[in-house]
Amino acid sequence: MKHKLIIAGLIISSLFSSCQQFEDDYLDTDAPSTLQPSLIFSDAELAKGAVDGIKVPFAETNSYRGRFLPYYGLNTDVEWYNTSQTAGDKADLCVYDARPGNTEMNTTTNAYAMMYLGIERANICIQGIRQYGKPSPGTNMGQLLGEALTLRAIYYADLLKAWGDVPARFEPITTATLYLPKSNRDIIYKQLIADLGEASTLVAWPNETSYTSTVEHVNKAFVKAFRARLALAASGYQQYPDGVRRSNDPELSVPAMYALALKESREVIESGSAHLESTFEGLWRKYNQEITTAGGESLWELPFADGRGRMLFTFAVRHTSAIDQFQANGANRGGVAGPLPFVFYDYDQTDLRRDVTCVPYKWGTAVAASPYPIAKQELGTLDTWYFGKYRYEWMTRRVTSDNDDGVNKMYMRYAEVLLIAAETANELEGPGAAMPYLKEVRRRSFPAAAQAVKVEAYVDGLSSKEAMFNAIVEENKYEFTGEMERKQNLIRWNLLKVKLDEAKQKMTDLAARSGAYADVPATLYYKYKTDNVSLDIYGLNRGETTNPGTGYSSIVWTWTGTAADAKINSLYKPGVNPDNRQYWPIWQVFIDGSNGQLKNDFGY
Repeated sequence: MKHKLIIAGLIISSLFSSCQQFEDDYLDTDAPSTLQPSLIFSDAELAKGAVDGIKVPFAETNSYRGRFLPYYGLNTDVEWYNTSQTAGDKADLCVYDARPGNTEMNTTTNAYAMMYLGIERANICIQGIRQYGKPSPGTNMGQLLGEALTLRAIYYADLLKAWGDVPARFEPITTATLYLPKSNRDIIYKQLIADLGEASTLVAWPNETSYTSTVEHVNKAFVKAFRARLALAASGYQQYPDGVRRSNDPELSVPAMYALALKESREVIESGSAHLESTFEGLWRKYNQEITTAGGESLWELPFADGRGRMLFTFAVRHTSAIDQFQANGANRGGVAGPLPFVFYDYDQTDLRRDVTCVPYKWGTAVAASPYPIAKQELGTLDTWYFGKYRYEWMTRRVTSDNDDGVNKMYMRYAEVLLIAAETANELEGPGAAMPYLKEVRRRSFPAAAQAVKVEAYVDGLSSKEAMFNAIVEENKYEFTGEMERKQNLIRWNLLKVKLDEAKQKMTDLAARSGAYADVPATLYYKYKTDNVSLDIYGLNRGETTNPGTGYSSIVWTWTGTAADAKINSLYKPGVNPDNRQYWPIWQVFIDGSNGQLKNDFGY
């Protein structure tokens, strides 16, 4: 059964209210505590409660749960907010036009504040364990220190990818440090990379201990993989106040950071402590079934209790009715975002990831039945698709909360480790060194009969560094659509606007059935399978234009927009250059509460 955070309120309130905290712009200050850090951090069980408390801000209402995860990472060349064309502050967060006063974000309880709350809690734990806990590798206190360092790095990594330069806080707040200006992100990246290096010596491998038997606790495979991800981000292109460029710090150079990322990813691979699930569909069924046993593909998950978190609430295949045979989560749950419409047609037809990732139907109005109303699948339109990686219908637990589903966020998985190894090996050692890693990802993606062509011949044909790099960029697309990791990768590859413009042209061509999409059928044929709820669809594949015969109904499979399509143009707001809007602004409440220390760059 999925492990959930159970935290002693005494430990949380006693520890975290006893320390100097943010005032108006971050946290409220409570009364001093009677439980002192010397007591808490000299006892492993009490210290564990404190470290668990670092995770609580993930699930606060306007934190990751309801603001960061639903919006960060959209819009890319594979994913978008499904109503991007609808003016408003929600869409602005996705179409590269967020403003400091955005009403969805401009509150003191927003994700930005909650991330710093998590960082402050981590700082207190790190200081306390170092001072009183005698942490060392192989000990409970060592594991807890490693976890605290890693959780702090997670908060900071997400601050950096959403806001760029932010204040650096690596010690508990004092009166002297209550107000800080932004720091150069290079300083923060170097600290995080060093912290994760230390953490990797302290935490156990997956299933090496009972503590690391669940992916809701930090393990060595995740720490090393996450360190590799951050090394690539730190050395990649990104928008600085003086333009889009790589870091000027020699410690964050491509040779240095790619060597580190290759080393860390190879150590995870060679450890045998994680592996790809045997099938792509099996991976996502396991995820929706909330199986959190360590040692598989999931490396670490952001843990939500059953009544918190909105991964399916936001991203699942849409359910129209408030109650149906699969869920009681409320009406019109899921479907807030989805894959761009051409993504389905860019997959190879034999790629087993395609139909898991891209879903062209929703669940319609449920009809009264016992014990639950029954909904059927209903086809939508060509320009609205849903992420099939998130499905209420694959859960084993029935969601009854009105606002949350409790399904974790899979923060990193083993397939990314393989593609990091491929990318860095290609850069440092050439395409031959990258081939085994790329083949392993693709081998799972195609049926055995297709592998000679789609895996072996395809990868063996990538004989130049450029060809291998381009293939890795595409493979990331096919593997991770719907996981909202694409945006940061496009930024670090310096491909953000290039790929967004390509996506706009692809959608224009698809809507007109021209260019590479001239053979996409304009009519779909469908009937219900023997269960009378699931659709049997003909006409989705290129070239399927012949009426399949008796029993099938048909619909016109058309783009619903106009010739000058507002939806296509809304991938990023017209007149905006996404390369100049790679980050959200710091929200106005934090600027106003910073005692003049914070300001926005990038023309905000």
